[in-house]
Amino acid sequence: MSHFISQLEQLEEAEPALTPLGMLRALRTATNHSDELTHHFLGSGSSGAVMAAGLLASLGRATQHSVTEAGQEEGVVLTQDGTTVALAPVLLGLEAGLQAHTPGRVRGLYQLTLARSLALSFQQLHSSTPVQAPAQAPAQAPAQAPALGPDGCWDSVSSPRVFTLSGPPFGPTEAQVNGGMDGLVLGLEVSEPAQRPARVSALLRSYYRPLLEGGLDSAPRLVSPRRRDNLREMVRPPLLQRQVVRSVALQRRLLGRAKMERGEKEELAAGVREGMKEFVHRYMECPAIIPRCQWGASPYRGSPTLLSLPLSFLYVHHTHTPSQPCLTFQVCARDMRAMQRFHQDDRGWDDIGYSFVAGSDGYLYEGRGWLWQGAHTLGNNARGYGVAFIGDYSSSLPGRSALDLVRDRLGACATGAGRLLPDYTLHGHRQLVSTSCPGDALYSEITGWEHFKEVQKFCLDGETPSSRLHKE
Repeated sequence: MSHFISQLEQLEEAEPALTPLGMLRALRTATNHSDELTHHFLGSGSSGAVMAAGLLASLGRATQHSVTEAGQEEGVVLTQDGTTVALAPVLLGLEAGLQAHTPGRVRGLYQLTLARSLALSFQQLHSSTPVQAPAQAPAQAPAQAPALGPDGCWDSVSSPRVFTLSGPPFGPTEAQVNGGMDGLVLGLEVSEPAQRPARVSALLRSYYRPLLEGGLDSAPRLVSPRRRDNLREMVRPPLLQRQVVRSVALQRRLLGRAKMERGEKEELAAGVREGMKEFVHRYMECPAIIPRCQWGASPYRGSPTLLSLPLSFLYVHHTHTPSQPCLTFQVCARDMRAMQRFHQDDRGWDDIGYSFVAGSDGYLYEGRGWLWQGAHTLGNNARGYGVAFIGDYSSSLPGRSALDLVRDRLGACATGAGRLLPDYTLHGHRQLVSTSCPGDALYSEITGWEHFKEVQKFCLDGETPSSRLHKE
């Protein structure tokens, strides 16, 4: 993303007379993005920057979304927060917002950013696709049939060039949905005259900025790690559902096709309702999770053990070492790699022990994930997920955003997907093992959480903690 924004800045400097709306129209022309729906809402493009035609063409190519036969997704960029974003819906949302005459009412915004791609997916029959295991883990996971597409991996996080999907694109990819959410949020923002930027590059650089001291808690409202929070505040699922149905009907009309019969409409509405349930669960109820490949996980050693779902427990930890909260993707990823090395090389475990790890940058990080037994709570690893907050919380608490991720999002996400029982029990690590983890301050905090319960037994499989110290 930084490279794309730098090119935008060069274009703006080369063509100072070009307004933000004029530049976005010129970019759309450069991409030959002239489908009926886009033209219906945004009109024709513009020749725009004549003097910087070469630069404009380069930017245009960068925004053209496609997936190659080899599964490489093009038209996407890696952002500072570690997520991948498709550029086209971001720019279309901005263009729609800048054309708005009434603040908060943006013609075509939903269709251009999210509704169109969701409609294409929800109309298709669900197909069974295997769930991904930890990197290079040999065991196979159960199949599921999602309506939304996969995430993927960059060839290099430090110098990203090629992004390869983790599976077939059975719906809008994670990058397309991220771009759609960003385009919708930014489009609504710039529909307010007072919020319209002097330069598009400045708006994008601010939105995709690296977090500074204080992490997400001290960041402004309009930053990319808050995209899901902003979507929840700005968008109501019933409204988005209606917009998806309207998008289908409008595209049929624009293509000159016959109106849908009653049976077709009912079938479409039913498909959209089911698809929206998955969308709401995945992007509005669940937290964003950075996959293993993004933080640079080493391969799993040995054969992982598949969990028997749903589980009954969620165990809370702090890492103690690293002792400081991680405030940016770069630092959190470094900490994840350090913990994995310690668990694999010093402890002799197959992988990082935790199921998930909470950073202070607004993201959870995938450890062993939803399906594979961890090594986090001696004697109880098969019974629950282990989630750790990065930092030492003996005398202080994690930031508000990190606490929210685990307290409000992780459990709800797991129960909604049938991975945790609705009446699951939450324990601190110290309740089951002779340890000070998760620290006095954090333990005191979680005793007030909804699912927290006291425990009587010390170790549920009959072994003492000392006998299992270096076991999984």
